[in-house]
Amino acid sequence: MIESVDAATVRARLDSGSAPLLVDVRTPAEFEGAHIPGAVNLPLGELDQHAGRVARDASEQVVLVCQSGPRAEQARRRLAAAGLDDAVVLTGGMNAWTAADGPAVHGPERWALDRQVRLVAGSVVLVTALLSLWWTPAVFVAAFVGAGLAFAGITNTCAMVHLLSKLPYNRPVERVDVEASLARISRAGSRT
Repeated sequence: MIESVDAATVRARLDSGSAPLLVDVRTPAEFEGAHIPGAVNLPLGELDQHAGRVARDASEQVVLVCQSGPRAEQARRRLAAAGLDDAVVLTGGMNAWTAADGPAVHGPERWALDRQVRLVAGSVVLVTALLSLWWTPAVFVAAFVGAGLAFAGITNTCAMVHLLSKLPYNRPVERVDVEASLARISRAGSRT
């Protein structure tokens, strides 16, 4: 079973008229910053409670999109558990789409959450490593951040992403209308 598809294939399908259903699982603020034209925003946090409905009502093949791939893969697994086993992930997410010069709808520019995590984690480690030159116990803060990043890599989840997504900077101008997104997914005709 195919679990991912590259940007060139998605673009060719969009251009040919046999467009898949693009479901962007990033936060509303990330979606507002840039998204593929025609994509539906259903954040990963909302997908858990609506996975069964999406699995039941999606009338076309679903291509899941996030910034770089991991959140879309989580969404694919959740949808497969709910019965939608032909959903695929856009390999490399919006990063790959942009690199392939895919068309995008742009809004207010914000840093992607993964970039924010790198900035915050790197800054904390740098500052505490320097601080440990004068106060040795500060090295434990750097070790804690390092352990958190290792845990995030192993589990493919990140507590820092969750915390950063709550900041006002990462909030969209308008909240995502989950019901409208689900209605767009349903469209006319559902899977039997």
